[in-house]
Amino acid sequence: MGDNPFGGLPFFGDMMKAMAGQGPLNWDIAQQFALMGTSGDGNQANVDPAARIALEQLIPIAIMHVGDVLGDQAQHSLSQAKYEYCTPAQWCQSTLNAYKPLFNELAVALGQPSPTTSDPRADLDTENSDPMSQMMRNLANAMAPSLLGMTVGSMIGQLAQKAFGQYDLLLPRDPEHTILLVPGTIDDFAESWSLPKADMRMWVLIHELAAHAVLHVPHIRRRLLHSVEQHVKAFRPDPTAAFERMSHLEVDSDNPMAALQQAFSQPEIMLGAVLSPEQEAMMPALDALLATLVGVIDWTVDTVAQRVLGGAGAIAEAVRRRRIEESPADIFVEHLLGVRYTKAVVARGKSFVAGVIKRSSPEMLLGVLANESALPTPAEVDAPGLWLARLECE
Repeated sequence: MGDNPFGGLPFFGDMMKAMAGQGPLNWDIAQQFALMGTSGDGNQANVDPAARIALEQLIPIAIMHVGDVLGDQAQHSLSQAKYEYCTPAQWCQSTLNAYKPLFNELAVALGQPSPTTSDPRADLDTENSDPMSQMMRNLANAMAPSLLGMTVGSMIGQLAQKAFGQYDLLLPRDPEHTILLVPGTIDDFAESWSLPKADMRMWVLIHELAAHAVLHVPHIRRRLLHSVEQHVKAFRPDPTAAFERMSHLEVDSDNPMAALQQAFSQPEIMLGAVLSPEQEAMMPALDALLATLVGVIDWTVDTVAQRVLGGAGAIAEAVRRRRIEESPADIFVEHLLGVRYTKAVVARGKSFVAGVIKRSSPEMLLGVLANESALPTPAEVDAPGLWLARLECE
């Protein structure tokens, strides 16, 4: 049968070739599944001009105050940024393009021989005597690009339903001087929580600008992207996981496509993307880095919101509650990229920032933006006094 389990059946053979025809990840399928997630009645075909103008009028105020808290370098980067306004569907397309290199790295990692099949001499007699096992193995290889495309697309589509801007997924992206905003989703959230739209828009701007200013710092951008890339490369495939998940899939006869899309949002469906020992060893450092960045960004948002909005406690609580309520797409992001934006990570970052300010000053906290050596270790995140002592010695 070779690599194509349907080689003797022209129709199915052509189908398998088409499914695997775009390399390790089928991007046409990824885009289709992503857009399916944003096709609800509540999504606008175009950005409301009034909402865009309202955000544009608030941007100079947000830049001034975020820059005042984070320093001149932040104010300069925010002043030079290009601000773009998009619909959820446009957010999908931009996000897929921005993280395409990471998803391709994932596809390559999952395309490696699994530990159970890496030795061609292992169980050779069993393979030769079991053509069905060989066919299923070849079928899994043929379907891998499409399954991965469905999974990635479903994840991005679900995230797009609630994204306010590009930093709902706390990763820097290219083009690095662009800040993406989704006005319709911001206003819809304000209405659903009975929040003033103007205050909600300002709060989101403060958060997006603070996140951009922090993640735009060269050594932070480099460290975070490198850590996530290493995490993605360290995946080791489990070839049986996908078919086990598919065999237990319950499809609703009234809406089979929705059930299928939800299934592909689970990491297990993605050809067994299970954590490897290498990833578990990397996790403490990546978690510590993320907790530090979340802590600094949230502290900046709270500080600026207190100045501009008198605190905006109701908005902060609503947004952060939404943030830590994990959806299948959020869990997938954690599993795939290692960016675990959980309640525990938020609390850990907040504790680190509070500990530094209590023992020293806000200016000392901003030392994390100064150079790479100032980023705290996992132990220092939990004991900020150790971090301060090391900086003083240096």
